[in-house]
Amino acid sequence: MRIPIATPLPTSPFRKELKVTDDEFRQLRDFIYVQCGIFIGENRKYLIENRLANRIKELSLTSYGEYYNFLRFDPNKRAELTKLFEVVTTNETSFYRNPPQLQVFQDVVLKSHIENLRKLNQKKLRIWSAGCSTGEEPYTIAIIIHEVLKQEVLAWDIKITANDLSEAVLATARRGVYSEYALRTTPQEIVAKYFVKEENKTYKLDPKIKHLVSFGPINLNDKQQLARVERSHIVFCRNVIIYFDDEMKRRVINAFYDNLLPDGSLLIGHSESLHNISRAFKPEHHKGTIVYRKTA
Repeated sequence: MRIPIATPLPTSPFRKELKVTDDEFRQLRDFIYVQCGIFIGENRKYLIENRLANRIKELSLTSYGEYYNFLRFDPNKRAELTKLFEVVTTNETSFYRNPPQLQVFQDVVLKSHIENLRKLNQKKLRIWSAGCSTGEEPYTIAIIIHEVLKQEVLAWDIKITANDLSEAVLATARRGVYSEYALRTTPQEIVAKYFVKEENKTYKLDPKIKHLVSFGPINLNDKQQLARVERSHIVFCRNVIIYFDDEMKRRVINAFYDNLLPDGSLLIGHSESLHNISRAFKPEHHKGTIVYRKTA
């Protein structure tokens, strides 16, 4: 999922002229929270001011209050809501981000689930990447699955469901073409094995990796959308819940718990914790990460 940026963009002359009032800030902050669960604190008033100024200018509006009313009442409000999500959020991601956690995923979590499924004479594996951004995370998961199963992957029914709030990042993810910067944390042997370098210095992902991933939009604040996701053996939701308030965190974590199959695994970001959020999961401590296990 794309997340609110911490650093304001350079201000333009237009941004200097247009200031958000305290009432307008509260209206827009609360509106964004209701729509998608992202909470923008009082200390991030600049985020509203800097990020929405261009939308107001493009719509020929004169204030943040007019923009708020546009979002609520204009016939084009649904299309503008998509634009709103895109401008108030951004993403910072890469392939093979947080290698220690991914090593635990590969050596412990994934292999454990594969072994258990083999014992049951089942070869159906479901993984959910909730907040997939431009696709680096679910594609990394797909690569690791190929590395573990090798040719046996052809005999398995594997699906990685990858969701994000923004249609724009999903479009990028579906293309499967990335810059060298997106591969900055990726082992070179993985790049050579699963990517083709093109003339414009971009890297095209191997179709067999793309085949395992299914992309689609989701709003983590929408219970009905969450309930429609196929039940999973493993859920990834990294660097997302840190931007929610506690109430929203509980709702999302509860939805992940309900989605997971018995003995399922939840992996969250290294700076995130379920402390004081949920006691439903059993935390399993590994070097470099914590895996949350559904035991009931």
